[in-house]
Amino acid sequence: MSQDATHSLLELMQRVGISSFKALSRVSGVSERQLLYLRRAQVHRLRLEVFFKLAPVLQVPVGELLATFAGVGEASGELRQAYERLEAQLQVQRQELLQEFQQASLDTLETWLRNWPMAVAKAKEGTLTDPMTLVRLVQPVEKLMQQWGVEPLAQVGDEVAYDPQWHTLNEGSAQPGDRAIVKRPGFRQADKLLHRSLVVPLKD
Repeated sequence: MSQDATHSLLELMQRVGISSFKALSRVSGVSERQLLYLRRAQVHRLRLEVFFKLAPVLQVPVGELLATFAGVGEASGELRQAYERLEAQLQVQRQELLQEFQQASLDTLETWLRNWPMAVAKAKEGTLTDPMTLVRLVQPVEKLMQQWGVEPLAQVGDEVAYDPQWHTLNEGSAQPGDRAIVKRPGFRQADKLLHRSLVVPLKD
């Protein structure tokens, strides 16, 4: 058994708090026999999917994990080539997904892209006769935010119970639960807080 390979694996396990090979097998879905091959640096006996299962558990990029163990003992040229082919395919897929995402966003924003510059120019000239034009033009932006799961915590003027987790005081002081008025709404995406709402305490 390669002491270098076993030592490398143990170091990676210790970083993420995994105390035994049995525990690593359980959380990764990689059999103990496959881990034994890895500890012996017999990477030529392993399928590439083993590294893809271990990488997120050990919090190491697949390429780095493969380089670590393919560089100990007998390196597997076929495994490296398989990884390089898969990495190239994933890169193409990532690029295609990015392009699809950008195109979908542009489709949603088409009305805004076409008309917003003209509305801004009229506003600067003072010739914008209907302020609601601006409201209508930003609706595609609001729609895009909805598609991304971004939603306001409240609306301007809403009365809320002050909560420092969700609110920032614009002035004065307040205790949790005190009444406050929203001056600028915050936003969240699912359970992730993006911005806290700016609030003003209500005076009794």
